Amino acid sequence: MGITTMKINNLGYLLVEGIKGIFLRGFMSFAAVCVTVACLLIVGSFSSLIYNVNIMVEELNKTNEIMVYVDSELSEAEARSVGTELNRIDNVLQATFVSRDVALAEFIADHADEAEAFSGVEPETLRHRFVVTLEDNSKMEQTDELIKQIPGVAKTSAAYELAEGFTTLQRVLHIASIAVIAVLLLVSLLIISNTVKLAMYDRRDEIAIMKMVGATNGFIRLPFVVEGFFLGMIGAAVAFGLEWLMYDALVEQLEAVDSLNLLNFVPFSELLVPMVATFVAAGAFVGIVGSWTSIRKFMDV
Repeated sequence: MGITTMKINNLGYLLVEGIKGIFLRGFMSFAAVCVTVACLLIVGSFSSLIYNVNIMVEELNKTNEIMVYVDSELSEAEARSVGTELNRIDNVLQATFVSRDVALAEFIADHADEAEAFSGVEPETLRHRFVVTLEDNSKMEQTDELIKQIPGVAKTSAAYELAEGFTTLQRVLHIASIAVIAVLLLVSLLIISNTVKLAMYDRRDEIAIMKMVGATNGFIRLPFVVEGFFLGMIGAAVAFGLEWLMYDALVEQLEAVDSLNLLNFVPFSELLVPMVATFVAAGAFVGIVGSWTSIRKFMDV
């Protein structure tokens, strides 16, 4: 019972000392928080940008469809039955039927300035067709070959190069995002470590005395780790709030100037959970690891 109480008291003492250290080294604590905020803002901003760009690429990728033209000799009912076979193909997400009448109406609407020139065109001159959306556009060529084998399909139209271009762009974005975020976290860790190290330099004599009177490395180190953890959490909280404000301001500005809706950023609420998890994890990591590594040199007395 006595040993347990002593351990609890020691833990309480170490936690209090760690929190107290934040206020005792006011300027250095402020500097550490500012550095943490700056680094996490960079990581958060880049992560949210990559996330939105990736979504935009996926949306563009969905518009890259296969046009399937049905044999002109088939009736509308027979042409519609081809859609059943199309939907059975594994990679087909949806096959939307477009009749001759609808195809002609869409064609005339797309050429509104020359509508009179097409006034005598009959729907029979066109084919019934399907607009096929795929689950994975990287498999477009293989899927197109399967579609051509379906009875009643006269021909298809698919932009393989465009689909491959979107797939390549997504891969590049994934690799770039991982590489840049990893570099930014490493830089953040180094800066935090050096900042905390400066704060510890002021207490090098105190650490030496504690070592000489028999204090263990863990007993000496824990207050600094607690201090680093709370500094990281404070920095993460401030950075998260600023990131939210900056993101909403950016989205508002884009909506004001982007009349064509080319840049559709998702609302911050969609990023809320992953952003909180990322900022908390990153803040704790740089705070704890930065403090732990910076105090190592002061343990050798």
